[in-house]
Amino acid sequence: MDYPSKTLEQVIQSFSELPGIGEKTAQRIALFLLGEGRTVGERLAGGVAALNQNVSRCSVCFNLTEENPCSFCRDPRRDRRTVCVVEDLKDFLAIERTGHYRGLYHILGGVLSPLEGIGEAELHIRELLDRIGPEVDEVILATNPTVEGEMTASHLLHLLKGKNVKVTRIARGIPFGGALEFNDTVTIAKALEGRLRME
Repeated sequence: MDYPSKTLEQVIQSFSELPGIGEKTAQRIALFLLGEGRTVGERLAGGVAALNQNVSRCSVCFNLTEENPCSFCRDPRRDRRTVCVVEDLKDFLAIERTGHYRGLYHILGGVLSPLEGIGEAELHIRELLDRIGPEVDEVILATNPTVEGEMTASHLLHLLKGKNVKVTRIARGIPFGGALEFNDTVTIAKALEGRLRME
């Protein structure tokens, strides 16, 4: 579609490149920012500029941070005996949102995927191994239950065997509120394998 302003067209194109935003939604956002949303637009522009200038990766856990190391790695209240390994920032946020985990994190930056050319060198695996010293009692492998996630967890288990540390895997199975009949056979099988004794 042709727009009356090249700048407007570029902004709409930029917004429509964001995940989950199509051209119509991008158009509504751009027109809102031109109208009553000017203050919001100025804050947004400043925030995006600051995001690119100020935010980088933590040199320890590879979380996003404005200070290095990040606030999680520096926090003395976090349990330093446990390191939870996740694929990416979304997984870190999902676990942290629960409020139940108080240990440290390690963000791999993806999973092993030979078909896509992602091997050990493309992930933060070496850095994970370097962090696991005598002060760490447990490494929780919290990769997603996909083929690549399982392969990555198995590979990490193999690499961590010589580290004298307990390696655990997050549980998998039927989601809370889910009915058995609507789950696939692999999910049901994993739920049966991971069953717990009721006390």
